Order: sequence, then C-alpha cells, then structure tokens
Amino acid sequence: MSLGGLLLTAAGCNLENEVDVVLPAYTPELVVECYLRAGEVPRLTVVESGTYLPSKADGTGQPVITLPTAAVPTLGLGINGITIQVPVDVTVRLTLPGGQSVPLQFAPGIDPLTRKVFTHIGTAPLAMQPGQRFGLDVRDTRGHHVTGSTGVPTFVPIDTVRYASNGVSGPDRRFNFVTRFTDPAGTADYYRLLLTNQRDLNDSEGDYLVSDQVFDGQSYTFPTTYRFTPGDTMTATLFHMEPDYYNFQQSVRGAISANGNPFAQPARIRSTVQGGLGVFTVLVSDQRTVVLK
Repeated sequence: MSLGGLLLTAAGCNLENEVDVVLPAYTPELVVECYLRAGEVPRLTVVESGTYLPSKADGTGQPVITLPTAAVPTLGLGINGITIQVPVDVTVRLTLPGGQSVPLQFAPGIDPLTRKVFTHIGTAPLAMQPGQRFGLDVRDTRGHHVTGSTGVPTFVPIDTVRYASNGVSGPDRRFNFVTRFTDPAGTADYYRLLLTNQRDLNDSEGDYLVSDQVFDGQSYTFPTTYRFTPGDTMTATLFHMEPDYYNFQQSVRGAISANGNPFAQPARIRSTVQGGLGVFTVLVSDQRTVVLK
C-alpha cells in the first residue's frame, strides 16, 4: 500500500471512544457566606456542597445536579427560576467583639437589592470599630461544624474619581474612568476596587485586586480604557480587605480561570472558615459615583 493510501485509511478510522470513569464518593460539606457591615443587620447563607460533575440527563437534554440529601428535610428556595435546597437543621451564632454570643435566626429570603439568597438573619444592626474581631459558629445535627474569625479593617477613603474623553465627537465619543486612593504607610494592606455602571448593576465594569507591596504609603491610581459612553453613571467602590479575604478572592479567580481549561492545574478555593467551605469577613468600603458628561 502506498503512503497516500495508508494516510487515507488512518484518516477514516474512528478514534473516538467513550470511557466511563468511576468517580470517588463525595462527602458533602457546609458552605457558608457571611459579610458583615457596620450599621447593618447580619445575614448569612449556608448550603451543602455537592459533586462537581452533574449526573446524566433526565430526558430534557439538560444535566441533572442532585444536591446532597440531609437527614432532615430541606427547604426549596426559588430565585431566578432556580430552586436552591438549603438545610433546615443548621444553627448559627455570631460572637461580638465584647464576647457576647448572639444567634442568627433561620429565616430564608432574598435581598431585594442584591438578589442574593440568605438563610439566617440577626435582629439588630452591628456596631464595629477598626481592629475589633467577630467570631462565627455554624453547626448542624449531622456533625458538621464550621467556625470562623474576622477583624474590622481600617477605613481607606477614595481620594478622587475623574474621567476624560477620547477627544472624539459624535457617536464615537468615549470616556475612561480613573480612581485614586492613598495607602496607609507601614502596614501590609490589600484592596479590591469594583466598578459598576448604572446601566447594568449586575455586571461589573472592572474588578481589581491589589496589595500595597509596591506602593506602601503612596497614592495608587486605577485607570480604565476609553469604553464608556456619555450619560453613563459610574460607581467606584474601594474595599480595604483582610489578608484571608484577599486570598479567598484570588483563589476564586484562579478557580474560574482553571475551570474548563484542560491545561490548567485544578484550583481550590481558599476558604476563610474552618471545618467547611466559604467566606466570613467584614466589608469596609468607600464609594464614589459620577455621571459622565
């Protein structure tokens, strides 16, 4: 057989072969999400983790994701057409800076502003000062026990926000957006800058993480490209973060980048809690809003 015939024969072979891979059994964990803010009633969300890969389709053409079944009934909480099963046997206690332990009641709901689901809520707004610490204790009747501790960062204000045009008139006129702040000297500090546009509050126009390793005690500027249009209402929110929350945010971004990439190493979320998964932190931020004209 000639070389050309051999290549044609090889090209006609079916090299696809389905292989069933037996995955190891997965042990569910409690997943908590709790962000504390001064002057706000504390809220917490707790669910159970599930397997990464969905089960086979149920005839609808869509994958079926089966959440772990608790030993006690779960409550189906609907949001945006999706039903989230939350365990009902979880008790939550928040430890205040003075040592007082207060319970968060199981009262599932949806925040009308952020559209985020919460499962437990406190009864009174929180008072806090920089340097104070809060504790978290979450447990269910099946042996899961999650704990966490977080401090209150100092307030770092935004110095200025400004914008400039690209010098073009008419329909091609565009603006950039610049945020500037000054870092406290002599300490290791971590920041997150979130930019949003009033046109779509659910989609960020910029989400940046940065540490002060190269600008300790100096001013720092976040510029954007010329991509905003006249009349856009831009909001800059600057968060001063604890190291654990900064690492959590970095790990989330790493996991998103690795998801679906066959050449990337698996990335594990670096939780700020112990005994489970998730995040517990205090949010301290400054915010500025400007209409681009």
